[in-house]
Amino acid sequence: MADIVWRPGDQKTKPPPLEGDVYRPDILEVIEKTIDELSPALRALSQDILEHPELKFEEKYAHDVYTTFVEKQGFVVQRNYLLETAWVATYLHGQGGPVLGVNSEMDALPGIGHACGHNLIGIAGVTIACAAKAAMEKFGINGKVILLGTPGEEGGFGKVDLWDKGAYKEMDVCLMCHPAPGPPYSVSLSGCLAMIRLRVDYTGHTAHAGLSPWEGQNALDAAVLAYNSIGLLRQQTRPTHRVHGIFEGEDWAPNIIPDKSTMHWFVRAPTTKEVLGTLERVKACFEAAATATGCTVRITVEAIGNELVQNPVLGAELADVVYKKYGTIDYEWGISSASTDFGNVTYLMPGLHPGFSIPTVPAGGNHTAAFTEAAGTDKSHEVCLNVSKALAAVGMRVLTDEAFLTKVKVAFEEGKRERGD
Repeated sequence: MADIVWRPGDQKTKPPPLEGDVYRPDILEVIEKTIDELSPALRALSQDILEHPELKFEEKYAHDVYTTFVEKQGFVVQRNYLLETAWVATYLHGQGGPVLGVNSEMDALPGIGHACGHNLIGIAGVTIACAAKAAMEKFGINGKVILLGTPGEEGGFGKVDLWDKGAYKEMDVCLMCHPAPGPPYSVSLSGCLAMIRLRVDYTGHTAHAGLSPWEGQNALDAAVLAYNSIGLLRQQTRPTHRVHGIFEGEDWAPNIIPDKSTMHWFVRAPTTKEVLGTLERVKACFEAAATATGCTVRITVEAIGNELVQNPVLGAELADVVYKKYGTIDYEWGISSASTDFGNVTYLMPGLHPGFSIPTVPAGGNHTAAFTEAAGTDKSHEVCLNVSKALAAVGMRVLTDEAFLTKVKVAFEEGKRERGD
């Protein structure tokens, strides 16, 4: 394989097309044959998940469908693994050897179903694991594959809970992928944003809105004032930062001054350090609204998500395979301005999380009803299997090339030092 020099900061750099063959073309041949043969079953699995959307930590149907499928493929399955709707499927060949981790996501979004394409993410994990198992059996390759079914990605930080409970401790690397708009047959090695999830509770005092409103402290006014203040703050934040939220309340009525309101906010920035800085400015808006309305405020940081750190050695290997077999590489599409709990995983171990483009209509990207439809097309299935083939090839290099795995781990440690972890 020709060396590709790439770092996460080189967002728009595209290396020239590469000559020569991929690493271990005999292994890739088995990967492709296995995935092509499984394609009809994987397509049915994807559509089944698409037609039964479930919200974070409620993925009981998906849990049962996935575990039944991988068990039939010869994996050892643990259901309800560490979390109620998480699961793990393992395959061990021989004694010792590296451990390849793979993630399958499952949850959908309120009202719009699988509008982030988790049906494709889920089958991609299954596909990678099945292909790796087939290659290990064919060539007698020692090692272990751990396929982890991860619930609650959409705001639930399910992977963080699983990490804390030890689900990733055996893995040497972890792989997954994510659909998004982009150029045809493009695989993206962009990163994504760090994110902080907040809950803000205002408490005031009720009063008769007509008879004696001056006796009240209006918690709805506090929420509205905070919302508008953040709207003004956005003008003074960097264009790469994001602040967005909603507010709600209970037992509100037009003739009662509301005494309680709750806000849910996400703050995002390219790095964890930056998002923590912007958080302080956002908190000032919440506190000022409380002061102005005479309410009290409680600000709760519910979760901190790190930015996605693509391991450069794993990324270079993926780029080599994609350029030679399946399409092009970009460093700006994917989920570059979104966030994922897999970012926390990549802060703690070597990981790779490419995006892959699926055909979408204008204004029909992730988290729209149109993207739900896009995630169910034949073309989306095709490109999902293509990126899965490439990732399976990367995973097999981890399992068969000790020097390569050493480079992966060295690059991970260098990244930690650069960030000051």
